[in-house]
Formats: sequence, C-alpha cells, structure tokens
Amino acid sequence: MDPVYSHIDANKDRFINLLGEAIAIPSVSGDAAQRPSVLAMGQWLVQQLERLEFSSIVQRNPGTQELQGVTLALPPVILATYGTDPSKPTVLVYGHYDVQPALKEDGWKYDPFQMVVEEETGRIYGRGSTDDKGPILAWLWVVETYKALGKELPVNLKVCFEGMEESGSEGLDDIIKEEANNYFKDVDCVCISDNYWLGTKKPCLTYGLRGVSYFMLEISGPAKDLHSGVFGGTVHEPMTDLFHVMSKLVTPQGKILIPGIYDDVAAVTTQEDALYSNLDFSLADIHNATESETTIHGSVRDTLMHRWRFPSLSLHGVEGAFYAPGAKTVIPAKVTGKFSIRSVPNQTPERIAELVKEYVEGEFAKLKSRNTLKFDAPQGGKAWVADVNSWNFVAARSAIEKVFNTSPDLTREGGSIPVTLTFQEALNKSVLLLPMGRSDDGAHSTNEKIDTLNYIEGIKLLATYLEEVAVVAKE
Repeated sequence: MDPVYSHIDANKDRFINLLGEAIAIPSVSGDAAQRPSVLAMGQWLVQQLERLEFSSIVQRNPGTQELQGVTLALPPVILATYGTDPSKPTVLVYGHYDVQPALKEDGWKYDPFQMVVEEETGRIYGRGSTDDKGPILAWLWVVETYKALGKELPVNLKVCFEGMEESGSEGLDDIIKEEANNYFKDVDCVCISDNYWLGTKKPCLTYGLRGVSYFMLEISGPAKDLHSGVFGGTVHEPMTDLFHVMSKLVTPQGKILIPGIYDDVAAVTTQEDALYSNLDFSLADIHNATESETTIHGSVRDTLMHRWRFPSLSLHGVEGAFYAPGAKTVIPAKVTGKFSIRSVPNQTPERIAELVKEYVEGEFAKLKSRNTLKFDAPQGGKAWVADVNSWNFVAARSAIEKVFNTSPDLTREGGSIPVTLTFQEALNKSVLLLPMGRSDDGAHSTNEKIDTLNYIEGIKLLATYLEEVAVVAKE
C-alpha cells in the first residue's frame, strides 16, 4: 500500500482544496431557498464521477416535497459504478451531499460556507467538512489515486449519494427497495462513513445506531398576536399551554415520562455488556465535546449506555415565539413546539408515535384550554444493530490496524442514519459504519470541522478497507 499512501500524501493540498469547493456550495436540504444549491452540489458530484470514469451514472428522481409552502423537486439520488469484474466482490458505499443550516451569526469562527484550514491546529473548518462531504469525497479520491497509479481497484465499487439525509432521506427508502434486485443486486456488502470516533485519539467501528422520531405540537388560539397589556389574563395563551405540555415530556435527569415508552426496549445481554469494557473514552471526552461538565451520569458505562442503547427525548425549539434581542410584550397567536425521541431496538416509530400522540393529547385536555392542539409526526426511523463478527467487520478491523497501528473500539452511536437499516433489510447484506471524523468535530453544530489527519488518513483507511474486503471475501 506504500505507493497508494504516498500518492495520497503528495496530493493532500489538492484533496483539501476540492473539499473546499464542495463546502462552498450551501446545500442545505431543510431550506427551500437553498434547494438550487443542493441540486448544484449533486451536479458537482456527477461531474467528479464522470471525470473519474465511473460508469452507469444514474440520477434517480425521488419526486417532490412540500417545504415552507413551496412544492420542490427532491434532489437526485446519485448511483454510479466503478468496475464490473465478476471475480471481485462488490462494495456499495453510501453518503449524503446535503448539510445542516449554518449562519455566521450563530457563533461560527468563520463563514461556514468558506473553508478555512487552521495551520496551527490542522483543523479544516466548514459546514459539511465532516458531515458528510469530507467522507464521500474520500471514496472518490481513493479511485483517483488508483487510476493515477495505474492500479486496478481490488473490488467493484458502487456509490449511492443522496441530498436529503439531513431532512429525513425523503424518497430514498423506495429507491433502495426498487433497486435491490437491479442496480444493487450484485452488492456483497455496504460501507457507510457518516459518523465519528468515540473520542479524539482512537478509531472505532460502529455496529449500532439509535432511531429517531420527530414531533411537532402546534397550539393556536387567537386569530392574531395580541398585546399582553390588553389581553393578558383574559385569554388562553398558546405559549402557556405549550410550555405546560412540553414540561410533561421528560425530566431534567433524562427520564421520558410518556407511559409505555420503555416497554419494548431490548434488555442488555451479557455479551453486549462486555463490549462496554476497556473503551478508549472518559467523561472528560464528553466534557470537552460539550465544553461543559453537565453530564447526567457519573460513570462511563452509564453515560454510554444512555447515549447508545436507551431511548432519550430532547426538546429542540419553539416556532412562532418572540426570540429577538430586547423586550416585546406580545402574546403569540400560534406556537409550535419541536422535540424528538431517539429510539433503540426493539422500538418502532409507529408505536412511539401512538404513545406520544395519546399522551400529549391527554395532557393538553387536562388544561381545559380553549386553544387548539395539532399533533404532527413528520418523520421516524428505526434503530439498527449489526453483527460485529461478520466478515465485513473483520476486513474493516484489519484496515484500521494497518493504517492506525491499533485495534478499533467497537461502538454504537446515539445518532440516527435510518438508511442503514433500510440497506440491511432490503439487500440482506452486512452493513458497516466506518467513521473518519472525531467526536469533537461538531457535526450539526457551530464550527464544524474535520482534522487534516482524519481526512487524509481517512482516505488511506478507505483504500485499505477495500483491499481487505478483497482478501477476506476470498477466504
């Protein structure tokens, strides 16, 4: 692998600059005004695939969506193939080219859509640097490296890149199921690089993810916003009702108060419990990541179990409320509270939604308010757990040992990538999460970054993983 590694090192600046081009495209899928940028990002990727001579490039149309009062075309799901040798295993890699919203005034050190490389820290700042533009480009630079060296890729490679992951992967599940016996029929395994190391020093392999169910509670009353001096104390106020209902969802210690929510949670087995021993993680890691000492639990084991394998409920915000600086004595006519539940095996989005709806409607009824409650569950995805002893994991473990000279931690993630379970169920193949970034990368947050070491060594890791797949698949 020395020639491959040397070529990647020699092209470090070029690979970083190309990442900068991608970061500069503000492909925010949750903002209707940025939909043209999401489409532009997709076309930028197609151009790269064409330049690298991928074949059978297909842009599947997932349909349309209603977003912020506008009917929009969903970004294409991009499928492409590199190599069709029947004697080689076929690896399908997935990633997404959309990103979370980001504004400089949210607290970013730099413009979030202008890449900045800090020479003193080696950090590459920019929205999408680690989630997920850096990782998906790394797969392409592996192909570019082999082409430049005149080497054959050791496997056939298929890619599936979508532009709606940050907004529920709308339309993707149907395409995967439709292509299971078509475009994906020869796939032997799936690899996804869209998550992060447990800490900041040691690589890991991820075998589980929590699911996510998102909810919105809209409470409305007056036909328009009202003056609190004129109407305060005389009308039922939507904000007051909303705060009462949302205060009944979860305790400050993280216990979900919705009856029945824990009934389907899988029990911790002895084998699973053993995986929590000797992980390269301390409470200091989470303190550093959050820049605070606000953890609920006092031990690493309890902290990780509540992050990985127990459900949690988080309150996210209130739409329609006054939030600008200064004082404004307004009574909002309509407010929408937003929260989500991270689910675990064996919970289902359908059952969770039933329990939440029944509970919040019951709590609202207790208020005897004349306002109106509207419940919405716009998205839900199941949790995923894989077999850490499958050949796909054996190959990835060997690759990490060769690139980083250490054995990886075996971890789960508290976050959600619903498509992981879809691939596993639709293709009936091993699915692996092979992270590039570190736990402190700040995905979804301000100052998102990927360290130069993780980006460049990550390209080497993905190349080595493909080599190890080719070896293990023949055994």
